[in-house]
Amino acid sequence: MGKAAATRMMILQKAFELIYTKGYQTTSIDEIIATTKVTKGAFYYHFKTKDEMGLAIIEEIVRPTMQQSFIEPLSGSTDPLGDIFTMTKALLLENPFLTVEHGCPVGNLTQEMTPWNSAFSEALSSIIYQWQHTIEQVLENGKSTGNVNPEVNVKQAAYFIMSGYWGIRSFGKLDNNKDSYYPYLEELKRYLEGLK
Repeated sequence: MGKAAATRMMILQKAFELIYTKGYQTTSIDEIIATTKVTKGAFYYHFKTKDEMGLAIIEEIVRPTMQQSFIEPLSGSTDPLGDIFTMTKALLLENPFLTVEHGCPVGNLTQEMTPWNSAFSEALSSIIYQWQHTIEQVLENGKSTGNVNPEVNVKQAAYFIMSGYWGIRSFGKLDNNKDSYYPYLEELKRYLEGLK
């Protein structure tokens, strides 16, 4: 990676950390510049606007992380219900990228940005619908292997699983601890077992 590319990635990573902690709208370009210790000229060399940088964060920081933590654990699954549970548990209790006090970055950005920025909405929708499609696909595959009840509506199940995850992330954020995660995971396990 060349010096310019390394500087650009450093700006994105540091800006993501600020935005994840404080929110997008309350994080200023001046604050990003101060944190990264780059000049204004260097920032604007890489990003014409804050929103251009924000979209780059979604595509270059958030999307690869979602791919690694939300999509890949389910890819090629032969035990979809077990793998959905294991993935969710890992996201809540083991993933160092996702902190309890700051919630889910995709959920945060979706709530904060999509009402007024269509480019953010499209980028985030693409990530979210990929996760939804992956859950639907592994459940559908589970039907064909006899691991999932053929009567299960995979779209409804995916909505329920995803909304439960985002909801419990909000409780963790509100309480600033993981206490609510444990009863949620027990109930999720019970729900998934009901899909057999």
